Amino acid sequence: MSDDTKSFWDRMAGVNAGMLGVRDDARLVPMSHYADAETKSLWFITAQGTDLVSAVESGAKDSQYVIASGGDGLYALVNGRLSLSTDAAKLDEIWNAVASSWFEDGKRDPDIRLLQLSIADAEVWATSKSSIAFLYQIAKAKLTGDKPDMGEHFTLTF
Repeated sequence: MSDDTKSFWDRMAGVNAGMLGVRDDARLVPMSHYADAETKSLWFITAQGTDLVSAVESGAKDSQYVIASGGDGLYALVNGRLSLSTDAAKLDEIWNAVASSWFEDGKRDPDIRLLQLSIADAEVWATSKSSIAFLYQIAKAKLTGDKPDMGEHFTLTF
């Protein structure tokens, strides 16, 4: 695994949410993800009847997930194929208190739908996780006239 790929997955583990949408629909919606480096996927728990579930009921669709998490120093545009999954073991693995607050009958609620975003590529901006480091870079740029070092920018292909 390259250093950039490792940085991406390590930072994704700390991020709680982003905006997910199907490519042929300009609308993005906030979703919590569960990062899975082994399958190169992001997983989402949602409900029957949502726009995302309706969009992929007939099959996987090209999709995007946008992340902007200054606290984790990660900004990314993730592209891939979004599909419904019936993987009960994966649902058991990622189920948590946040997900349970949306479903009255717990993880066996008949309305639960599991979505998998199989990642094709990601454009990533990885910055310092520290606001002090950010302020230092801005102050240094003001004093020296140089551009601030705001981190790394890279593209990953999976």
